[in-house]
Amino acid sequence: MTHAIRIHAHGGPEVMLWEDVPTPEPGPGEAVVRHAAVGLNYIDVYFRTGLYKAALPATIGMEGAGTVLAVGTGVTDLAPGDRVAYAGGPIGAYATERSIAADRLVKLPDAIEFNTAAAMMLQGMTAQYLLRRTFRVQAGQTILVHAAAGGVGLILCQWAKHLGATVIGVVSTAEKAELASAHGAAHVIVGNSDIPGEVKRLTGGAMVPVVYDSVGRDTFMPSLDSLAPLGLMVSYGNASGPVGPIDVGLLGAKGSLFLTRPSLATYTAKRSDLLAAATDLFEVVQNGAVSIRVNQTFPLKDAAAAHRALESRQTTGSTVLLP
Repeated sequence: MTHAIRIHAHGGPEVMLWEDVPTPEPGPGEAVVRHAAVGLNYIDVYFRTGLYKAALPATIGMEGAGTVLAVGTGVTDLAPGDRVAYAGGPIGAYATERSIAADRLVKLPDAIEFNTAAAMMLQGMTAQYLLRRTFRVQAGQTILVHAAAGGVGLILCQWAKHLGATVIGVVSTAEKAELASAHGAAHVIVGNSDIPGEVKRLTGGAMVPVVYDSVGRDTFMPSLDSLAPLGLMVSYGNASGPVGPIDVGLLGAKGSLFLTRPSLATYTAKRSDLLAAATDLFEVVQNGAVSIRVNQTFPLKDAAAAHRALESRQTTGSTVLLP
């Protein structure tokens, strides 16, 4: 038997149960992966609470790394023993083993360990599409990054600095400010007091061409007010709750602004895009431009404790669950 965290109802961390489940078999086009490490991401909370829908009972989790145990018919580019990683769905990562479409798996370079891979695939490929595709950050630009000490935030800060950009990070505590600064943020705003005012001061009134906002409801308007005319608001998460309905006229009134709500699933739907994003990520990690910080580990069976830590903002960098 395989073990997995399953939810039979939506709710708090207590709904996640460690259960025996049938050992997976690969269907056509699939591979079975034995996890060495599973990534923890805020999207897991959304599936647990029911903000994002999934049929119950469900095994949540979007990201993992491990070894291929078996492949189904039609799979030609993977073999048992291959080291692989994946991110972005479908859910089912909170398990010791799982079957998954083989075209969602990426082979790992030998230099990248399983814990690092499980911590970096979803967050790192998210940073990749945000910086290189949603808005192609250029040297000399100043950008605003919310939750700058979080998993995606630390990668965004480092990668943007590597590209020659100046990063203004927003964090919740002085301790997190030090962490963001150490990972590439040139300026750090602590708290949500007057973010647009601080951005105006730091940019000499120019404001920023792009804001990367994973916080959602609490920071949406301050983010809009931090943008230069024709700026792009990238709302890619809801840590404080989903953004409510907005009057699109606001975008015109505040400077002909652009607004997008991107997702990794869309940006990596084509296998060619998935491989390009992963290759880009592996390159900046291996050349040292981006350091992946696995600052917390929990046994997979204790995923509830990991969720409590994540939701209470007690985590920094990345968190990995170990089967």
